Amino acid sequence: MQREWTLQRNCSLTPRQVALAYAAVCTVSLAVAVAFLVNGVWLVLAFSLAELAAVGLALLLYARHATDHERIALSDGALVVECVQAQRRRVTRLDPRLTRVLLPDGPGRALVQLEARGVQVEVGQFVTDARKRQVAHELRQALRAVSTTAR
Repeated sequence: MQREWTLQRNCSLTPRQVALAYAAVCTVSLAVAVAFLVNGVWLVLAFSLAELAAVGLALLLYARHATDHERIALSDGALVVECVQAQRRRVTRLDPRLTRVLLPDGPGRALVQLEARGVQVEVGQFVTDARKRQVAHELRQALRAVSTTAR
């Protein structure tokens, strides 16, 4: 039995699309600034460069986290939780027969906790409370099925 859940940000643009959009904005903004520069108004170029630097920084931060995700994979022998944030990857292996799923109490930004043999992993930071509850429910059922087939 193999089950997998992927929890990821709801991002409209991929990092490649962000780069293309930024290149288009730079082209238009610099074209306008150069037109003013040719007419002797150099201050527009300075403001245009400052604006492009600020927008570029914001888009860089967006693109860096656009592919963040959490992947939970359950097989008969292991529950593997992979967390990727800003290209940093952390993998935790848990025993599916001993793993407890703890759902947060009430609404808010609390995370779902997975715990086995003193190892604890929190998941759900990229999804809504409803999706957290859904994944926790499905995961509990899948873990129960693994525990009953192992006996």
